[in-house]
Amino acid sequence: MPNLEHPAYPAAALLRLESLVPCRESQVSMLLSIFGERQQFTFPSIFIYGHTSSGKTYVMQTLLNTLQLPHVFVNCVEHFTSRLLLEEILIQLQNCSSETAPVSRVLCDTFNDFVRLFKQAVNSQDLQDQTLYIVLDRAEQLREMEANILPAFLRLQELTDRNVTVVLLSEIVWELFRPSTGCFEPLTLYFPDYSIGHLQKILSNNHPPEYSADFYAAYINILLGVFYMVCRDLKELQHLAALNFSKYCEPVVRGEANERDTRKLWKNIEPHLKKAMQTVYLREISSSQWERLQHDDGDPGQLKGLSAHAHVELPYYSKFLLIAAYLASYNPVRTDKRFFLKHHGKIKKTNFMKKHEKTSNHLLGPKPFPLDRLLAILYSIVDSRVAPTANIFSQITSLVTLQLLSLVGHNDQLDGPRYKCTVSLDFIRAIAR
Repeated sequence: MPNLEHPAYPAAALLRLESLVPCRESQVSMLLSIFGERQQFTFPSIFIYGHTSSGKTYVMQTLLNTLQLPHVFVNCVEHFTSRLLLEEILIQLQNCSSETAPVSRVLCDTFNDFVRLFKQAVNSQDLQDQTLYIVLDRAEQLREMEANILPAFLRLQELTDRNVTVVLLSEIVWELFRPSTGCFEPLTLYFPDYSIGHLQKILSNNHPPEYSADFYAAYINILLGVFYMVCRDLKELQHLAALNFSKYCEPVVRGEANERDTRKLWKNIEPHLKKAMQTVYLREISSSQWERLQHDDGDPGQLKGLSAHAHVELPYYSKFLLIAAYLASYNPVRTDKRFFLKHHGKIKKTNFMKKHEKTSNHLLGPKPFPLDRLLAILYSIVDSRVAPTANIFSQITSLVTLQLLSLVGHNDQLDGPRYKCTVSLDFIRAIAR
């Protein structure tokens, strides 16, 4: 029995829509209830939020295209100014009808101009008798535009006196959007993350026709068992599934095992999945390079990732900052005087007598350190005199953005920020050379 039912839309279209959006039937059903029939006025603005790869954009595009609802779909990252955004909406709106020639340029400087041109476009396209949907993807970018843009979009139905609904798609909650002066409150809808069962069902739908569905489902189950704790991104998991499936099938292709020999198949794929863990999310090598590495049975050392090449791109002082950060993270504070001062006086040897009996700091992991200690070590390891200019502090911020350093605690701490070095010893050795 179909889960999606609505008297305003044909059953065949709803059945096809249900097959295209697995594990999102409840959200689609809610949206259909909000939309109502084509000619009915619906809610002026809808705010849909959820984590990345939770299906927001895909569900909205599939819903509007499958049911053939008139709509405009704009990415706010691609159209990052108010003028570009408003002009793109008008261009798409005027191109909705295939009877008219494509419009290449529309001039729109203010939102007043947009309202006037929007009314003209709606009248010329004969859209007065059905709801028009304006979908703004990555809507958090609206907060960077003029203060009137977001409140105006939320009340666009009232401003234009037309049957239009604005749908905002975002990865952050509505409370981070709301202006201090107040605005019209949209109807909010949450898209939860996919559970492991949902991911299993969605990924298993893409099985190759030459293999059985059960065989591919067993492969997806192994893949999720390895990656689910570190990666919940559906797109990344789809990429990993497509990339490693040929290696999983090797024993079956060679005739060494059949599709039910799960143990043999697992032993064959396990080392390659461990290597893939080193590059999850990073995309440091292309798919063809990865497949070539699998075919040649390359060792994991060939995948050094960020540690192998990032130091080439770092500025001069950023390299010294990273070395200083590594020394500050892995050396105790009490050793600074001994290591970095030329005339440090006598050192009691009792503190260092049983060095081999102590636990290695590399096993304990990096320790946080304050900014002043980082700069003190930097001044001692750089040959030339380094002034604490804004350039140095901006390079520290860049290292945090690149995730080579991590900021510990909050920016508003009274004793200054604290950092932690996140790179490996091999990376520091490569920089030091």
